[in-house]
Amino acid sequence: MAARQRRWRGAAGRLLGLLWLACVTARAAEPPPPKCDELRMGQYLCEDPKIDSGTQEPMNCTNHTAYVQCLPAPNITCKDHSGIEKIFTGKEVGFYKPIECRNVNGYSYKVAVALSLFLGWLGADRFYLGYPALGLLKFCTVGFCGIGSLIDFILISMQIVGPSDGSSYIIDYYGARLTRLSITNGTFRKMQTYP
Repeated sequence: MAARQRRWRGAAGRLLGLLWLACVTARAAEPPPPKCDELRMGQYLCEDPKIDSGTQEPMNCTNHTAYVQCLPAPNITCKDHSGIEKIFTGKEVGFYKPIECRNVNGYSYKVAVALSLFLGWLGADRFYLGYPALGLLKFCTVGFCGIGSLIDFILISMQIVGPSDGSSYIIDYYGARLTRLSITNGTFRKMQTYP
């Protein structure tokens, strides 16, 4: 009987050793947690950007990029913006997400449209936007006999003609603004599949 108990203990010990080895190797095989900025949508929540009231663009906009704080969801494990692995509670900043912003230099869209509508025949809209030669030409020809004023009003209201320095108009952040889409060689086109 004692020999039988020793065999059972030996077998149980080996079984426990194998289970321990399996747990250790399974833990070692787990992939490291991802960086927080690699989380999937729904695993984090980004705050709304703080808008500068003067420019109507996100604050701290440099090189057409601003950053907003993003909070990983509770019980998500990832590496934060400083590279430290932690489990988040939903209240700590995990990473900063870049958002696009525009370069503005003080030219208001509303003022440009109003000048074009009411004083476009005097060339005031072109003077305001930084095109003095065209403004003087419109002034001398009374807005190209009205036709040039109408064309400029349409071009300015559609945001085709902008400030001469290449900046964008100041438009309310959540207001109507034009975003031009273009297709380049780097644009991905998804192939259509037919059933």
